[in-house]
Amino acid sequence: MSSKNPKSALAACFAGIAKALGHPQRLDILEHLAQGERSVDVLAACLHLPIANVSQHLRVMRQAGLLASRRDGKRVFYSVADSSVVDLLTALRRVGERNLAQVREVLSGYYRERDAFEPVSRKDLAQRLKRGEVVVLDVRPEDEFAAGHVPDAINIPLKDLPKRLRQIPKDTDVIAYCRGPYCVFAFEAVALLRQRGFAARRLEDGFPEWQAHGLPVQRSP
Repeated sequence: MSSKNPKSALAACFAGIAKALGHPQRLDILEHLAQGERSVDVLAACLHLPIANVSQHLRVMRQAGLLASRRDGKRVFYSVADSSVVDLLTALRRVGERNLAQVREVLSGYYRERDAFEPVSRKDLAQRLKRGEVVVLDVRPEDEFAAGHVPDAINIPLKDLPKRLRQIPKDTDVIAYCRGPYCVFAFEAVALLRQRGFAARRLEDGFPEWQAHGLPVQRSP
């Protein structure tokens, strides 16, 4: 039998996961991969980072068990390992919101200035979708929407929203969502919609959290 303390061995493993999360760019990468799988070059283009840097971050996170990968010809595609990774990011966010003054300051500044309304919960949105009482607006890029989205959502990327407002019914509540609770797309979309007379609110987080909680998901061809 090994003389190594099993509790210490586990602590070392868990510390490795925490260390792998310890870089802002890795958190950005995880947010993008939570929308759907991506290749290194696509991630690098989305994040405006050198491919070599993204590759290094991906290698660290894969070794820590945060990512899965598959090869298609010469390209390798990465995704989050499973829904527990999304749960881990949610827990990290909650610790910061409850215990760090810097986090609360940012939230009360940029985010609260754009939307002080209480966001719509996942449970409430699911119920209202069943009753046909709401229009769901996905403001992420088209490729992320195609990889998975809330059922019957309308996809209008934020950059196209001002010129496509006629596609959104004005006589129904609009619930907008994007990549996650801190993704600015939904905040900016809701602010614009309210300025134009729509009854708009945000989903409490984003598509990854919706999917991680086992709620229905649609995918486009």
